[in-house]
Amino acid sequence: MTPADETSFELRHLRYVIAAAEHGGIRRAARQLGVDPGAVSRRIRELEDEIGVALFIRGQGGVILTFAGERFIHRARRALNQLTHATLDAGAIGRGQAGVVRIGLMSSMASGFIAELVDVYAADHAQVRIDYIEGDASDHVPAIRQHRLDVAFLTGTPAAEGCDVSYLWSERVYVVMSTRHELAGKEEISWSDLRNQEFTVSEAQSGSEIRDYLVKHLAELGHSPPIQKHAVYRDTLMQIVAGGNCLTLTSEATIATQFPGIVYRPLTEESLPFCAVWSPRNDNPAFRRLLSLAKVISKRCEASIVTTGLTGPLESGMNGSDPAPVAPSQSPDPSQ
Repeated sequence: MTPADETSFELRHLRYVIAAAEHGGIRRAARQLGVDPGAVSRRIRELEDEIGVALFIRGQGGVILTFAGERFIHRARRALNQLTHATLDAGAIGRGQAGVVRIGLMSSMASGFIAELVDVYAADHAQVRIDYIEGDASDHVPAIRQHRLDVAFLTGTPAAEGCDVSYLWSERVYVVMSTRHELAGKEEISWSDLRNQEFTVSEAQSGSEIRDYLVKHLAELGHSPPIQKHAVYRDTLMQIVAGGNCLTLTSEATIATQFPGIVYRPLTEESLPFCAVWSPRNDNPAFRRLLSLAKVISKRCEASIVTTGLTGPLESGMNGSDPAPVAPSQSPDPSQ
């Protein structure tokens, strides 16, 4: 074991030495620190005995640093500053004022609930970094369980064993089509309009949810729709729709993003419920504050629906499940 490994002095030893050096005397340092001069003198002696060298030349007028003392003070100040910053950083993270929140998305952030949530959160948590990961429920739920994601915003009521799930908001469903499509002239689309249409979906983003949603509703009309699947992301899927005669579906938040040759038409009396999914064992303070804010905004949206008379979730979610607000969380939520 080296001498450095055997040192046992405390932080107050460093503070007393630094104060004595800055004020040029034991008594003046003690007065500044609000402690007994004898305590300051003893601690400095203990430190000198511990490291085996005198740090001060003592005289009637005060103390003067030795050469060894000058070198020690230079490094001690840096060490104390680093410890102070480490304490402040850890405290900020513990209070949710700093850190990282990892969010799983399957809906656009161009507008809507998530965009508002992130904007409001960022205004009060500028030191928190938000990481976004796109995917679908089959990607996000395992990541939540393994704590690779803090929260995922998903449609419907996804199967998420071991996770907490809370309904937050709903969005209208839109049909996406080429500007040249025969339905482009209609202001609103009904399910009967879609009975003999062809569809295309992405295998990469929400494709399985959209496919199941289409099959369920059109089957009720006695129709099995032809659905093409492409291993592409949204931008390329929009180009495929713009250049052909196929349709696809999307949610209200995505229609703020415009694509050449594409129009969006609302699907009559159809809306998608969205929920938050997270691990009850996740104790990330920054995430807990985001979750609390999401619930506050959700309640405000519900109050607005009641006031304005707008409808909430209807029919079924995009995964074919009941869109009514999901069952209460499986464990108590410490963010409330």
